Amino acid sequence: MLKLIERLEAQSDIMPDDTLTLPFELRIRGRLKAQSDSGRELGLFLDRGPVLRDGSLLRAESGEIVRINSAVEPVATAWTAPGLPLARLAYHLGNRHVQLALGENEVNGERRGWVRFPPDHVLEELAELLGARIEHHEEPFDPEPGAYTQLGHSHAHDHGHAHDHPHEHDHAH
Repeated sequence: MLKLIERLEAQSDIMPDDTLTLPFELRIRGRLKAQSDSGRELGLFLDRGPVLRDGSLLRAESGEIVRINSAVEPVATAWTAPGLPLARLAYHLGNRHVQLALGENEVNGERRGWVRFPPDHVLEELAELLGARIEHHEEPFDPEPGAYTQLGHSHAHDHGHAHDHPHEHDHAH
């Protein structure tokens, strides 16, 4: 088994020795047994935290490099007008603490915004209430990494709670 132990910075000049195609739900794990696209047995032994993005590179103990590919999987895409309608849609769906991919496309000469997420009838109903049109299809799902990840640190909340009112904290995302 090829043991993948290190995340590398994405570099276009590195030619991988193999590839591993995974759906989003498996790209969030740091420990995983899998089979590469060429059929090799792989084991991921990575630090917890960052999601494996499409194009991520991993180094094995032996020095071999494996590139991660996002698998095609079922998704729901909510289409709306760009600007405020898209911002409102993203805000309300994001308030549900779900992973979202965001984008804009030209559709029949008209600019349209979209929010993509794993199929979920509650989220789809909310999106429709906000004026979005839902489309079900299969596509790689590579959601936004999140502001804390982009700033170079994880979303771990390590702050003091020395205040005198009772409350619960649920910081899992």
